[in-house]
Amino acid sequence: MNIELLSALALFALVSSITPGPNNFMLMSSGANFGFKRTVPHMLGVALGFVLMLVLVGLGVMQLFDLFPISYQVLKVLCVSYLFYLAYKIATSHAPDSSSKAEAKPFTFVQAALFQWVNPKAWTMALSAISIYAPSKTFNAILLVGLVFGLINLPCVSSWTLLGQKLQNYLNDPRRLRLFNITMALLLITSVLFSM
Repeated sequence: MNIELLSALALFALVSSITPGPNNFMLMSSGANFGFKRTVPHMLGVALGFVLMLVLVGLGVMQLFDLFPISYQVLKVLCVSYLFYLAYKIATSHAPDSSSKAEAKPFTFVQAALFQWVNPKAWTMALSAISIYAPSKTFNAILLVGLVFGLINLPCVSSWTLLGQKLQNYLNDPRRLRLFNITMALLLITSVLFSM
C-alpha cells in the first residue's frame, strides 16, 4: 500500500470512527451515566471488537453474503431490531442511586465486542474498508487495514466517552439526565436508519 492510499485509509478510519453512530452515542451515554473509568471496558470492546470483526469480514464473511444474499438482509433486520431494543434501554435508564448502584453497569468488554456484529454502521465501515483498501483480500492487506483502524478508532471512541463524562455535572438533575437519555436513544435510532 503506497503512502497516498494509506493516508486515504487513515482519513476514512478517522471520519468513520469519530462521526456519530451507535457505538459513539452509547459510549457518550455510558460516560454520562457511569463516568469514564467504568466505561473503559466498553471502549476497549468497541475498538478491539471492531478490528476483529473487520479482519474476519475480510478473511471470509464477505464471501458468505456473495453466496447467500438473503443472509445480508436477515442480518440487517436482526441488527435494527437489537438496536431498537438498546435505544429503549437507554431511554428508560436513569442515574444509579445508592440502592441500585450495584445493579447498574455499563457494557462489558465482551458485550461491546459482540455488539459490533449487530451494529449496521460497523458493518458498513468494515465492508467499505475491505472493499476499497484491501480489494485483494490478502492477509497482509486485511491486517494493515485492521491495524490502521485499531490505532485510530480507540482515541475517537474515547472522545465520545469523555464528552459524556463532562456532561455529568450538567446531568446531575434527574430531569436533564432523563431528557439526555431519551435524546441519545432517538439519536441511536436515527443513526441506524441513516446507516441502512
